[in-house]
Amino acid sequence: MAIDGLIILDPAGRPIIQSSYTTYPAAYPLLHIEALNNALAKAPREGSVDPVIYVGELSCSSACCHVEVGGMRFVATISGDVDPLIAFAFLDAFIEILHDYFGIVSVVTLKDNFDIVYQLLEETLDSSGHPLTTSPNALSDIVLSPSLISKLLASVSPAAPGVPSARQGGYGAFTSPIPWRKAGVRHNHNEILFDVVEEMRGIVGKNGTTLVSNVFGKIESNAKLSGTPDLTLTFTNPNVMTECAFHPCVRLQKWTRDNALSFVPPEGRFVLAEYQYRPPQSALISNVPIPLSLKANMDMGEFGGTFALTLTSRLIKVMENLELIFYLGEDATSAQCTLSSAGSSVGSVGSADGSWSFNSRTKVCFAATLRWEILNMRSSGSWILRGSWTSKVKAPRPAHAFQIRFEIPSYSFSSLKVDQLRLSSETYKMYKGVRMRSKGSIEWRW
Repeated sequence: MAIDGLIILDPAGRPIIQSSYTTYPAAYPLLHIEALNNALAKAPREGSVDPVIYVGELSCSSACCHVEVGGMRFVATISGDVDPLIAFAFLDAFIEILHDYFGIVSVVTLKDNFDIVYQLLEETLDSSGHPLTTSPNALSDIVLSPSLISKLLASVSPAAPGVPSARQGGYGAFTSPIPWRKAGVRHNHNEILFDVVEEMRGIVGKNGTTLVSNVFGKIESNAKLSGTPDLTLTFTNPNVMTECAFHPCVRLQKWTRDNALSFVPPEGRFVLAEYQYRPPQSALISNVPIPLSLKANMDMGEFGGTFALTLTSRLIKVMENLELIFYLGEDATSAQCTLSSAGSSVGSVGSADGSWSFNSRTKVCFAATLRWEILNMRSSGSWILRGSWTSKVKAPRPAHAFQIRFEIPSYSFSSLKVDQLRLSSETYKMYKGVRMRSKGSIEWRW
């Protein structure tokens, strides 16, 4: 099971760069480009195109899997019985590599660094279409980043001070016995930081009952350790983690036997583990409690409607950057709202307690959008948004669901706690840091 090739299209649908397609006819990539552009042109609204588009002009069944980044389209073509998830997994990995190399991924960035992008494409996808090297640590030694190339070009000789010391010492991508870690890494200050990030995804019915709510987490790490450190990370409650997926550096037998993460970390940033939160077996329901409540009073009329929304936090922690989005329909023309907090009016424009805005057109769809933002939502009190909107049609059709997003710093839905981190094979002392943060995305129906 392999990927036929990769194509990157600019916002106008023209190819910027593509893999060689040596075993396919010359028209093979062009047919997929044409199929995608035709699908985008026929789409009733932006963002409504299927992520997998079937191409029927060929004798064999084929399809193109595409994602949008910075206005561009990254297209992976597949044929036969290849699972499209393989193509999307490779696209995500390749885009993450481009972000690691260039920071901002845009048409200008790719054209200015065409040689580097082509080298990355050749190293990450072999001639047979199988993903090859996707580890940023290994790629950084095979393909020089733009900053390193600038230093090399500015140097008169290979021994000039501008050349990185790792190159002078002969450390390359294949000199280390560990594929994901460079050899000979040295730091004056040794540290490793962990970010436990959990995201809640849920749907609440019109009667306020939670239909489904799940929490997915990941442990992001940033390691700056000398030598070849062998680490063991243990938790006080590892039973809350299920459906785990680990970085290749993790020893699976150790986790299966002791529920401990034993690993030699890569250098720099990486995702150590991903998991799904499993509520206690004593819980009556499997859904994770939603940390807020919404009361919506909606009154639909001719050429518009009125509403009164009340948000209340159920947490002791402060929720930050809360955002409620209400799609008013394609024909909505205007909206007028008034904000109040804990019974005291804060005006129609907004204050530190919140603000609202109306947008007659969005990039995701052509429906008008009402956006309500609360920077800091405390545990006590309620936040109320009252208002009305007008529409050009007699029977307006707004979305019957609100989209709510929020962040909670220093909080974990699963209450996952790190017990200790042990270092072996090295004698130095290292700094260890752990930080928790959570976020959520809730669809609240009315």
